[in-house]
Parts: sequence; C-alpha cells; structure tokens
Amino acid sequence: MENKETSILIIEDDKDIVEMLSFHLKKNNYTILYSYNGEDGLTKARENNPDLILLDLMLPGIHGLDVCRNIKSDQKTKNIPIIMLTAMGQENDIVKGLEAGGDDYITKPFSLDIISARIKAVLRRSNIKKDELTKSINIHGVIIRPRSREVIIDNKNINLTFTEFQILFLLASHPGWVFTRYQIIDKIRGESYPVTDRSVDFQIVGLRKKIGEKGKLIMTIRGVGYKFLPDDT
Repeated sequence: MENKETSILIIEDDKDIVEMLSFHLKKNNYTILYSYNGEDGLTKARENNPDLILLDLMLPGIHGLDVCRNIKSDQKTKNIPIIMLTAMGQENDIVKGLEAGGDDYITKPFSLDIISARIKAVLRRSNIKKDELTKSINIHGVIIRPRSREVIIDNKNINLTFTEFQILFLLASHPGWVFTRYQIIDKIRGESYPVTDRSVDFQIVGLRKKIGEKGKLIMTIRGVGYKFLPDDT
C-alpha cells in the first residue's frame, strides 16, 4: 500500500475523469487534490507542493504544455514529477511536454491499472532522484548543483533546459562511463520516452554549445554513444 501522505494533484477539465481517477487512487491510499483548469492547477501546485501531478494537455485557458513549463521553471515546484494525460494522435505535444520537463505520459482512453503502475514507477524514480540531489559535482571546473539545478563554469551560471541538465548531470556523475543513447533516455526519463538517435544527438549539440570550451569533455563514442572525460584525463 502507498503512504497515506503521498499526494497527487489531478489537473483535468473532464469532471468524469477526475471523479474516476480520484475514486481509484483514494482506494490506493493516495491523498487527492484536483483542478479543472490550468490557472487553478498552477495555484494548487504552488500552495500544496504535491508528490506527483497528473496533467491533461488539452486544458481550457492555459494549455497543459504551458502549465508544465511553469511548474518546471518555478523553484518551489520544479522537482514535482508530472505524468501527462494525452489523446491519441498528440505525439508532437507529447514530445514537447517531455522536453518541457514532463516525466511520463499516458494516452486516453487508459486503464486504471496502467495509471497505478505508471504512478508507482514515476514516484520510485523521483525518490531515487531526491537521494541524488544532495550530491554536488565539481569536475574539470564544471560545478553542478542538482538541488538548485545550477551549472557554474568560470563563476558564471549556465542556463540549461531541463533535459540538457539531466544529461550533463548523468554523464558527469559517471566520468569515463560510456552511455548509449537509449541508456541516457532510460536513465533520465524512463523507457516509455519516445526517443530517436537524432533527438539525443540534438540535445548533446545544444548542451556542448552552451558550456563552451567544456563541451569537449563530452566525447562521442562512434557507433555507441557518449561519455564524460574523467578527472585524471
């Protein structure tokens, strides 16, 4: 059984879906909060700091993608995991949502058993990440502070996207280790992320550009993936 104090915020404009999810999740001992629009959802996320958010993308007023971006850009709420609820055929929005910081997605219509399994998986990954948040890294003059999501090089803060930060933190946490593209995505998103080789390469190109000369520390291993040079190199 889940901890009674584990809270889930449902942001969904379909009241029947909210009622169905609330009934099912309460039976599994989750505390449920809900909102029928994006603006109220953002307010409740900031006021209550839930353990997880179920977010419909097609919301009245503020679009679900903008809700996701707002949550992930707010210091108080950025570490709350988000599972997006989407209609079939919204693949473009799914990719945009994951890039904005969403942790997983479920397409409608969905099974309540699938919902429960995805929630448990995302909460489990989130708890592992929380344990890692205390571990700052200083390697080759690159300072990475996961708790505040800061990257500092030559006393300057480097502004990275959510995904770029996750990739840099993963590689720099394991200097010398070679990660395939699919391992990178599995580590930072979970295996359900709709990944292609090119999407990972695109993120690496942007990351290297932003960290300047330090970009050469991220080595391409042809035909395999990427690694971060160890400190003794």
